[in-house]
Amino acid sequence: QLQLVESGGGLVQPGGSLRLSCAASGFTLDYYAIGWFRQAPGKEREGVSCISSSGGSTNYADSVKGRFTISRDNAKNMVYLQMNSLKPEDTATYYCAAGRLSTIVGGNADVWGRGIQVTVSS
Repeated sequence: QLQLVESGGGLVQPGGSLRLSCAASGFTLDYYAIGWFRQAPGKEREGVSCISSSGGSTNYADSVKGRFTISRDNAKNMVYLQMNSLKPEDTATYYCAAGRLSTIVGGNADVWGRGIQVTVSS
């Protein structure tokens, strides 16, 4: 069974940091682009960041550029999202997803994680 599992979420104060991890099981991430998406209550899901299968290409939403960093360790079958200078508007459920890069950039994926909550509040 192909699975992605997110971890590392939680409650953090504004200005704080969190690192989300995405672990794959049942398949290897080597050949997949990975995207991080988020959805806040009452809002549509939005793409946050994505990384190519090799890690050589990354993209970020304007709202997180300069604050978030996506990376991957194919040897460990893991992808990460380092989130710094967090703001209350970053509060959402965060999902990692795997697929072709064009699919990820288009907002879709072949495999989705179940999501993890990130809450930024004082």
